[in-house]
Amino acid sequence: MKRFDLSVYLVLDEELCRPRTMVETARAAVAGGATMVQLRDKRAGTAGLVETGRALQAALAGSEAVLIVNDDVEAALALGVGLHVGQEDMKAAEARARIGPGAILGLSVEDEPATRAIDPAVVDYAGIGPVFATATKPGHKPPIGTEGLARLVALCPVPAVAIGGLKVGHVGAVLDSGALGLAVVSAICGQASPEAAAREIAEAVAAWRASHAPGVTRP
Repeated sequence: MKRFDLSVYLVLDEELCRPRTMVETARAAVAGGATMVQLRDKRAGTAGLVETGRALQAALAGSEAVLIVNDDVEAALALGVGLHVGQEDMKAAEARARIGPGAILGLSVEDEPATRAIDPAVVDYAGIGPVFATATKPGHKPPIGTEGLARLVALCPVPAVAIGGLKVGHVGAVLDSGALGLAVVSAICGQASPEAAAREIAEAVAAWRASHAPGVTRP
């Protein structure tokens, strides 16, 4: 059975992580409560991703955080980790055929047709967004806002994580939509303390869940 927690999903960005490395940022963020780490570096090439991925695996050893590689199936296979693909990357069915049934596969979706087309026998989770405009992914689709997020989450046949310009102040709106967590870049990467930034988000998620537990009366 695949086990992963979308609560605090860190997407690494080499530029934003400076002056720290992506490995240092990920180690600190996981210590603060990040539950998943996506290695995203379009310029690194497969060999570079594998090198960084191995360093990440060593840094995160002993934690429960799950490592995912963005887009590069060869790197994911070399590392023995999951893969995340976008609508303009390898097709989800092809990605699944390459990585096998046991690896985690995530898929980015931005609209209703793509969300409805998700096959839960192929895809394990969906990244839905961008919720808000973000400079970390130039050329992204128009933001869908929290109302659009809720609409797509309702249509999504697999667990969903929200992405796009999200900060700790958005935790309530994101979880209210039905998404299981927030995928963040600049909210952790490049912060004075990635550990403290991740902890703040993790604690906000935990507080929301505690207040929405069955039997809890909300004001």
